[in-house]
Amino acid sequence: MARLAVIGCGPAGLMGAEVLARAGHQVHCFDAMATAGRKFLMAGKSGLNLTHAEPRQNFLTRYGSARPWLEPALEGFSPDELRAWAHGLGISTFTGSSGRVFPEGMKAAPLLRAWLQRLRQLGVHFHMRHRWLGWQDGALRFQTPAGEQCYDYEALLLALGGASWSRLGSDGAWATLLTARQIPVAPFRPANCGFDVAWSPSFRERYAGQPVKAVSAACPGFSPRRGEFVISAQGVEGSLIYALSAPLRDALARDGQAAITLDLVPDRPLEKLAAELARPRGRDSLANHLRRRAGIEGVKAGLVRECLPRELLEDAKRLATALKALPLPVTAPRPLEEAISSAGGLELQALDGQFMLKALPGVFCAGEMLDWEAPTGGYLLSACFATGHQAARGMLHWLAAGNGQGTAPDADETG
Repeated sequence: MARLAVIGCGPAGLMGAEVLARAGHQVHCFDAMATAGRKFLMAGKSGLNLTHAEPRQNFLTRYGSARPWLEPALEGFSPDELRAWAHGLGISTFTGSSGRVFPEGMKAAPLLRAWLQRLRQLGVHFHMRHRWLGWQDGALRFQTPAGEQCYDYEALLLALGGASWSRLGSDGAWATLLTARQIPVAPFRPANCGFDVAWSPSFRERYAGQPVKAVSAACPGFSPRRGEFVISAQGVEGSLIYALSAPLRDALARDGQAAITLDLVPDRPLEKLAAELARPRGRDSLANHLRRRAGIEGVKAGLVRECLPRELLEDAKRLATALKALPLPVTAPRPLEEAISSAGGLELQALDGQFMLKALPGVFCAGEMLDWEAPTGGYLLSACFATGHQAARGMLHWLAAGNGQGTAPDADETG
């Protein structure tokens, strides 16, 4: 029986702990927060989206450039296996109309309670309010309520999260501990985030907080997608915007500018829309004409006035084209602290195929601390669970090969 350490009590760390404990090892879990799974619980407040039920090939494409190295993990612990695992905890799941998979009751708390109970029954030891400070004389060094303490271990799983929602424990502070050892970490960037827009004061005052429904949005590198979003005082946010966040963020960094292309009337073909708008207005105002002929009113009408020059509004054909492809420039992503998740993190080149750090044998990594990103819709949690599962299996193979004694970093520095 090996003495194994897991730092980070989110989904990736807890899944790794379960795999290791089931194999009969002594597992100690550490976390800087007072309770486990803080971000996981927050994600479940509006309905815990565990995974997605779409076909395998479509599912895997959601991970973009990270797909080649995430795919083995996602196949080793697939969405179907994740659902079966939840059922084993007594939590039934269902598939929503969009293909998203939720636990019955929609909340994270019942699942987390049952999971922690199972882990304790498996003999997992939890050490909360233990902030990792690095290594000292080959042992793990922590700041605790009782002062600094050190723990010996034979193998280690790091599942320290990304850099969004720092108040819930994901602050990215671990990066300095690894870069001090020349382990490459890509800068953190916001993912699944909102964007700033230079609204006029009158538009902001009138429409901030209002949803924009039944639209389609696209940007270079991203095909049109139906959905809805929300006007904020700073710009735009919501699920449709989050889906476009990676290409918008990258375009802003690369070109200094980016824009969303909105189809405000996705169910109306351009030719029919132009014909409707070309009909005589009579005594109708432009606002009434747009409402009657195109169904454009409220916040959508506000967007038209905000984004289009006045002279274009008087040309039916050009106006119809603009309603089907309304340009909405964005100026910057919202701050990382507000993002649902983060891009960046531990670079793939630092890891072997089992998620072990090449520079630190016996140290494995999983979850959002790795450099990957995915849209909302269950993809984020799926990969966190799957990489935790894969890293733990890698650790078991490594231990079975006779490793584990005297393999901890032997430097005295904190990094």
